[in-house]
Amino acid sequence: MRQAAPYAVSDEPSAIAERYARRRGAGLYDPLRPEVWLALQERERALIALLRQHVHRPLAELDVLEVGCGAGDTLLQLLRLGFDPARLAGAELLPERAAAARRRLPAETAVHLGDALLRPQADASLDLVVLSTVFSSILDEAFRQRLAARIWGWLRPGGAVLWYDFAFDNPRNPDVRGVRPAQLRALFPAAAIDARRVTLAPPIARRVVRLHPRAWTVCNALPLLRSHCLAWVGKAHEADAPGPATPR
Repeated sequence: MRQAAPYAVSDEPSAIAERYARRRGAGLYDPLRPEVWLALQERERALIALLRQHVHRPLAELDVLEVGCGAGDTLLQLLRLGFDPARLAGAELLPERAAAARRRLPAETAVHLGDALLRPQADASLDLVVLSTVFSSILDEAFRQRLAARIWGWLRPGGAVLWYDFAFDNPRNPDVRGVRPAQLRALFPAAAIDARRVTLAPPIARRVVRLHPRAWTVCNALPLLRSHCLAWVGKAHEADAPGPATPR
């Protein structure tokens, strides 16, 4: 197993922890709030469409790691869709969130605490790496690039990053920096990317559901009002990868 390559010391992981600490207690992501459960249902439908299109073997055969797994919500969703708990794992930077995931997930699902860049994960050992609102919380561009390169190395040929994140900045939240499509391509330059816009922008969603939950559906029908990108960031199979250039 190849160990993580040395890299310059960065305080970005500590800064990320501080940004998440400032979000606590707001109650904005309570799943009983109508704008939250509507967004979750829409995202799950889009996720299922991506899996049906790009995965051509049983989901239970895939080795999966979620970086920034939080309290385990996405891993629980994957379990419901048929992934094998023993082949799922989560990595989480914040101890209290990792502890919450450990309580909620099956014992067979590993939960790792710490900086993902320091994980002793073997290259080409995963079929899927899940990233849900991770990179928008990383404001250090060099740290973003290092993490993206490390994750790409973990993937087997034919594997993919399953990406969900803000596509735009929120001018009211300096702790979040959106990742635009061109930036996503720059992070994973060798990838084939299948992306779609999802999730009515939360500030808009919170306002319109006060009128009626159906107002969320009407507004979400306008792609320009959707704030997130859900993407399959695929790594080519070895047979499909471009070979060395032929000398002329």
